[in-house]
Amino acid sequence: MSTPHGFVERLAELSNSGVPFVCVTMVQAVGSTPQDAGSKMLVTADGLVTGTVGGGRVEHQALDHARQMLARPANRTPTNELVEWNLKRDVGMTCGGTVKLFFETYNYCDWRVVVFGAGHVAGAVVQCLGQLDCHVTCIDPRPEWLDRIPSAARLRKVRADDPRRLVADLPNDAFVVCMTMGHATDRPILEEIFRQGRKFPFLGVIGSKAKRAVLIKELTTGGISANQANAFHCPIGLELGTNQPGEIAISVVAQLIQERDRWRGGQTGDFE
Repeated sequence: MSTPHGFVERLAELSNSGVPFVCVTMVQAVGSTPQDAGSKMLVTADGLVTGTVGGGRVEHQALDHARQMLARPANRTPTNELVEWNLKRDVGMTCGGTVKLFFETYNYCDWRVVVFGAGHVAGAVVQCLGQLDCHVTCIDPRPEWLDRIPSAARLRKVRADDPRRLVADLPNDAFVVCMTMGHATDRPILEEIFRQGRKFPFLGVIGSKAKRAVLIKELTTGGISANQANAFHCPIGLELGTNQPGEIAISVVAQLIQERDRWRGGQTGDFE
């Protein structure tokens, strides 16, 4: 079966829009089935966008399955999924055939990283992350530093005079890294995160163990509980490389990948 007219164009439009969607393809049809192999449809959380895999109960069940994929927790949604349904047993039809459907997600990136800061190291981290399958938000009050970071499809650069005001808008599944101009600008962001009771899969601050101790002392003095004040990684990055921004960035991103894999496996990392 040939691809429906305009299907590829609509897929490209959706892909460029950033809206999460699922492409459903009937890869095999055996026996009495309502549609031929090769039929396709595009589905967003709102429902069918275009195409068909046969209409009726098969399509209704496929639509539900696609929407359920998009609704699952971020670290539990498979990128692709192949299902096989017996039309009589699994779908409730009188037909005796079977179908195999391939569900492929687009724009459903389950990894979001927020970097507070746009200096030399933060910029290198953002560019390193740009090579990976993730959405990155970089926040800094200095437009000239944000402008130095090359634009990318999945990079959002945000200028904010007071970055801590954006804490309330951060998604719950974000990996958050504070790499601002220094201790004095990192602490207000941390404090706001803890005051709002936010809990992220990863929260890290660039710096030394001495900086961590000072941050904890200041946070607890400011009324943050000891348990909360300890709930962040510092130092960050794996123990490798030199102090060159590019090598620091690689070590930080390597740790983020490590923590991402733990998160996807249903585990949470222990804070130092």
